[in-house]
Amino acid sequence: MAKRRKISNLLALGLLSALMTRPMHPYEMASVLRARSKDEDLGIKWGSLYRVVQNLEKHGFVQVVQSERQGARPERTVYRITEAGQAELVDWVRELIGEPEREEGRFKAGLSLLGVLSPDDAVDLLVDRINVLEGRLAEADAKLTEHAERVPRLFLLETEYELAVRRAEVEWARSLLREITDGSMPGLAEWRAFHTTGEVPSELAELAERGTGPD
Repeated sequence: MAKRRKISNLLALGLLSALMTRPMHPYEMASVLRARSKDEDLGIKWGSLYRVVQNLEKHGFVQVVQSERQGARPERTVYRITEAGQAELVDWVRELIGEPEREEGRFKAGLSLLGVLSPDDAVDLLVDRINVLEGRLAEADAKLTEHAERVPRLFLLETEYELAVRRAEVEWARSLLREITDGSMPGLAEWRAFHTTGEVPSELAELAERGTGPD
């Protein structure tokens, strides 16, 4: 079961991930997430941006670094992620990857931020997810077989579809798991190095800079 969090809006998760690169003001965070297409992956609604940032500060997940002003532009507050924020980010992504839920989009959201976790951690969580899903599939298959003996297939099509989708998810997760464990996944070395050295990969740093752009 999904953990009850102080902030459940996935925008908060995205903002915390953006701040892993460097301190930013809210507009920069939003620009970085758009550049990485995380607004689509996380189903973000931008109208709540500043309220979510305020809530992150309220709960100690981010803190103010400084306020800055450029020319005649309004003053902007720069935030950095705290240790509590880093812990919340990692724990949240771990939950999205390792604990299957019926709510659509949770796994996709977790995958979009998988780099927050180490490759070894990701492997363990994928194994957990696959095991849970395989158990659920076996149980659902048995129920479908039982129902098919007395219910016309026409009224079981949605169940067949759901099972097919879940099987496809398991097969895809197995494929990803193989790529990580056998070392064939592109970018795996950089991903692992990030969690060994703490140094943000150059590609990600460049993407963050492009995302901020002129404003």
